[in-house]
This record gives sequence, structure tokens and C-alpha cells, in this order.
Amino acid sequence: MLKRLAMVMAAGTIVSSTAFLPMAHGATQAAQPASSAASSAPTPLDRYLRNLKTLRVSFVQTVADAHGAEVGRSSGTLTVERPGKFRWDIQPQSEVPGATAASAGGRVRSGKQPAGAAGSGQLMVSDGRNLWYYDRDLEQVTVRPVTAALSATPAMLLSGTVDVRKHFRESSAGARDGLDWVYVEPRSAEADFKSALFGFDKKGALQRMILEDKLGQVVTIMFHDVEVNTPVPAKAFSFTVPPGADVIGTPSK
Repeated sequence: MLKRLAMVMAAGTIVSSTAFLPMAHGATQAAQPASSAASSAPTPLDRYLRNLKTLRVSFVQTVADAHGAEVGRSSGTLTVERPGKFRWDIQPQSEVPGATAASAGGRVRSGKQPAGAAGSGQLMVSDGRNLWYYDRDLEQVTVRPVTAALSATPAMLLSGTVDVRKHFRESSAGARDGLDWVYVEPRSAEADFKSALFGFDKKGALQRMILEDKLGQVVTIMFHDVEVNTPVPAKAFSFTVPPGADVIGTPSK
């Protein structure tokens, strides 16, 4: 389950927590723009991306099935350098003390988070030319040129790999739990995810992402320890195939 969701975020899918299920599904209708003029109006997401150069965050992610029951929990880090580079590292968690509850403003209370078992979890890296996906459990690496990767994905949206307005429909989804929400829907029917919600605080900072896949599963990603537009070392976006790992695909030179 967690492996599939990591691949979804890396090359494309996700949705909301139990408490947000009504919003995630209801926003599909409520967020539809009334006209082409309304859909072209700048959203908090547009303004956020316009000023974003780099992003480094820690996150807690929960997965709910189509009935709203939590079926998975993980934590990790996301590093972005626009345009086109990101590093998404995720590890399954059994418990996440100090980071399981969100305040009214949508911020997760920071605390010590136990790491997943050594060698577990998944890593996805876009170096601007190739998209690398490493499954530590299977010791397997999948690689493909960024130009051949599915473009309509949340990670690629944040990293500036694609033109947001070209690949996604955006509209305001109103305010809830102290956050202003933007509803996003891929224009391509071939995208792996059905819809996404981005939650911004009053200062315009991204605090939460809620994604829904085509099977009705909902993933809620809550950010904390957020750093925006701070220097990021180049090595953060380099990937070396681990010794002994199987490689599927051919990277672009």
C-alpha cells in the first residue's frame, strides 16, 4: 500500500484523511469554476508557486481507504528546487508521537519521529533530467527521462517541471480549519490521481495536501519544519544506484 502511494506521489497519485473525506469529494462539485474567467483568476497556489524557488519540509502522511478508515501512516522529507528538481523520501511508520495532531491553523506539532525500519521505504529523485524511484525493500531502481514521465503529478507541480495551468484545472475550494483551499484536477484522463486539495495558511504558506486516487483512497500530507527559499545543496538532487540494486529503464544522458 505505502509503496504504491509513494510511486503515486512520485509519478502521480493521492487524497484526504478521514475528517476531510466529505470535503475532498464534495469539493469536486463546489470547486468547479463558474466560467472560464473564474478559472483563470490567480489562486493561492498560483501566488505560492510564483514566489517559490526552493522548499524543504518534513511531513506526516496518512492514508484512508474509500470508507474513511486509516490504512497507512508514514513520515518523510520533501526537498524542491525549481524548476524541475525534487527529492521525496518516505518511510512507513507504526507510531508518530508528537506529530499526529494538527492545530486549527493546519500546522502539525513537531516532535521526535521514529524512523522507519532500516532499509525500508521509498526514495524518488528528479535531477532535472531523469526521474529515479528506489524501493529500498525490493532493492529495485526504476528510472525514466523526466520528459517521458507522467507530467500531471503533485510532485512535478510543486517542482515546476510542468506548466501548472496547462496540465491542471484550478479553482478555489473555500476556507476550512483555518486554511484556504485550492482544488486541482489534472486535465489529462491518463493522470494517476483524480483530484487534489492544497491548504494554505493566512500567510500564504502551504500547510497541507489532500489527494484522491482513482480507487477512492485519500492521502493527507501535513507539513512541518518548513523552509522556503533557503539554499539547498546540489547533492540533494543527485542519485547513485545502490550496490546490488536491480535497475529498470534507461536514464537520459
